[in-house]
Amino acid sequence: MTQDTSARGLRLGDVAPDFAAETTQGDISFHEWKAGSWAILFSHPEDFTPVCTTELGAVAKLSAEWAKRGVKPIGLSCNTLESHGRWIDDINETQGSDVKFPIIADFDRKVASKTPPTSDRSGLPLTVRSVFIVDPNHKIRLIITYPASTGRNFDEVLRVIDSLQLTDKHSVTTPVNWQPKDDVIIPPSINDEAAQKRFPGFRTVKPYLRYTADPSINA
Repeated sequence: MTQDTSARGLRLGDVAPDFAAETTQGDISFHEWKAGSWAILFSHPEDFTPVCTTELGAVAKLSAEWAKRGVKPIGLSCNTLESHGRWIDDINETQGSDVKFPIIADFDRKVASKTPPTSDRSGLPLTVRSVFIVDPNHKIRLIITYPASTGRNFDEVLRVIDSLQLTDKHSVTTPVNWQPKDDVIIPPSINDEAAQKRFPGFRTVKPYLRYTADPSINA
């Protein structure tokens, strides 16, 4: 018996769904809004929730970091624009932030429904606790779904974006706990002869494990 996997949700490498939506900064078409840019879409079950309030404030405070990387953040919450406006006032007051990125008004969950599964086994709406990183070609590069009790780590989201942008440009991979300017790994698909031309002086630990300096440092 075969099983239909189409309803299991989006996967890494899929093209992110395009959608039209009302946001706190006007109506958008997602692909048109982010055209040529990276984006992070992070979603919330509803307004005026304590954990989510801290998260939106944190994203706003990182505005210079997103801009430096060519990333456009966009939030989603399953309430109306009027509710979003009042919530933004609370976020800015309690978090010392200035929320300027758009928040989608998904009161009917039409956008959230494009990213199944919609709940865990107890019925909690986990899709609306997800983070998606989407590249300039609209491909989904990362999906993380958080439990309601745990605030998201946007420093980790920045780290993943740094890794993705580095590896896309220089054909390397990044090791555990990598941070910008740390050594990187030469993938096995590049043989030693080609590696010596591209990464002179690389260090071999095992034939399959070769390190080189972060190639962006002197780029």
